[in-house]
Amino acid sequence: MPSGQQARAQAAAITPGRGSAEPASAPADRVRALFGGHRLSPAQRRIAQYMIDHLTEAAFLSITDLAERVGVSQPSVTRFATSLGFSGFPALREALQPIALSAVAGSPDVREDRRNELQAAVDAEIDNLESLRRVLADTDQVLDMGRELARSVPLTILGLRISVSLAEYFAYAARRIHPDVRVVTRGGSVSYDALLQAREAGGTWVLAFAMPRHARETLAAIRAARGVGLKVALITDLALGSLVEEADVAFTAGTGSRLVFDSYAAPQLLSASLLQAMADADPERTQLRLEGYEQAAEQHNFFLED
Repeated sequence: MPSGQQARAQAAAITPGRGSAEPASAPADRVRALFGGHRLSPAQRRIAQYMIDHLTEAAFLSITDLAERVGVSQPSVTRFATSLGFSGFPALREALQPIALSAVAGSPDVREDRRNELQAAVDAEIDNLESLRRVLADTDQVLDMGRELARSVPLTILGLRISVSLAEYFAYAARRIHPDVRVVTRGGSVSYDALLQAREAGGTWVLAFAMPRHARETLAAIRAARGVGLKVALITDLALGSLVEEADVAFTAGTGSRLVFDSYAAPQLLSASLLQAMADADPERTQLRLEGYEQAAEQHNFFLED
């Protein structure tokens, strides 16, 4: 873990010297370089964002003062520092101080960078969508999976904790084109019962969503699904790991992590692509079900007139 001389070296590595041919980046960008590549909890992101927004102050605060200003506990600040690979908060603060001094000496105003933080989050999501675009250049896997999901009657959609919203979106849309869609949003024995019933009713596939922070319950539910004889397709931000290893098919889509809570532009678009593949897999059934739904919507006046 970096401390002392190592911390200064890490800070120097992201702070070009006077003789460097590379243009100096904004101080907040150099702070983000310290945070980059680490999966932070929402509480840790609050600490990180406070340091970015108040760099020249935060780099010289005690752990007690920083915790009080952010509204977290002192152990939370320590865990944040160690999660970045530092021996503790003092080592992290030592790495931040030369960056803060460069800001005072005339680097771009931190307040200006804060004003663009939301745009930076959008840019990060654009990068995720560009990555997904490259993945979808070969449509075979998505089309094949769409056919498998369309044939599974019932079709079970699994999403626990933060992944509930993605599961419910997919299930809501899939019900318009599929005769029996079941959504599981609770773990433990409740999910096991639902998965067992789906298999006994003739289901063959589960579509699972696993977004960070990845729940142990999701891994248990995926194992339970396979244990009762269901196959599992997984949409996640991970390329490797136990969740991916347990799934029969895995689709990876990056999540936006620049804000306190993740954003899901790429997973949402991947979900819509799978729904499209399901619709195309059985166009006659799709057409009949969509027409039936529109008739019901008109009869019962579901929607406002535009």
